[in-house]
Amino acid sequence: MFRRKIQPPPAADRWLVIGLGNPGREYERSRHNLGFLVADELARRHGGRISDRAAKSLTGRIRLGDRELVLSKPQTMMNLSGQAAKALRAKYNVPLDRVLIVHDDLDLPFGRLRIRRGGSSAGNHGIDSVIESLGTNDVIRFRVGIGRPPGDGVDYVLSPFTELERTQLPEIVGRVADAVEVAVEHGLERAMTDFNRA
Repeated sequence: MFRRKIQPPPAADRWLVIGLGNPGREYERSRHNLGFLVADELARRHGGRISDRAAKSLTGRIRLGDRELVLSKPQTMMNLSGQAAKALRAKYNVPLDRVLIVHDDLDLPFGRLRIRRGGSSAGNHGIDSVIESLGTNDVIRFRVGIGRPPGDGVDYVLSPFTELERTQLPEIVGRVADAVEVAVEHGLERAMTDFNRA
């Protein structure tokens, strides 16, 4: 007799942080991989490693107070990020309001952070994929500005940061990691108040 698998209730203290980017050494320091850099920074701060393979991603777990954070870097390529997001939610059984997506954004000046819930993808194909795969645009996003160049942005997002940008990256990545921690510990509204102003 076929028995339907019963899904356990979501863990109340578990959060899922998905940093978007492209796998592969050639993309490691590209602008499109800002999400990966933030996930790595959170792991570094809390003595974790994002090295396990699960749900089409590299994953790792850290503790933030009494909360568990599953850090993930999808390995599907940016434009298919939704496949990993859906698989991660299913594996770790995390409710949508505890899923945080970190990604680069062409429409914001370099280094500017905007936290929002819902809305359109603003042309980010990784977010397009997440919205399609999860079946909703009601997703919490940490949008990290990389600036928009004249003309086509495709080559720009896949190119490395400039020397000047690289000197600013540690501060920017650290600030986004701070914002993620505030959202988890004190709520999304507090994070938006504290980090959307500058």
